[in-house]
Amino acid sequence: MIDFPTEYHDIEKNYPEIARAHHQIADLCHAAGPLDERARRLVKLGAAIGAGIKGAVKSHTRRALSIGIEPDELRHAAILSTTTVGFPSMVGALRWIEEVLLEK
Repeated sequence: MIDFPTEYHDIEKNYPEIARAHHQIADLCHAAGPLDERARRLVKLGAAIGAGIKGAVKSHTRRALSIGIEPDELRHAAILSTTTVGFPSMVGALRWIEEVLLEK
């Protein structure tokens, strides 16, 4: 099971309807096309890297690891972001990925 940040649990506790709606839209998005879970996890990680959101990068890194995506594949996803989001953003994302890998 993925351990979500405290802030996420606060939203679930204080705004349960919003949390449920968020889960429903996420489920619908995941089911909306032909990508398998592995591809979807890497896409979600790439989107988090592109948005530069530390918590999302870490969360999607954990989720990817939980389904067997290898650390080197996660690092490669970050490296691929260089020409789209820039070198500094890639370095930050790679650091966040490494932080998650060190949690093990």
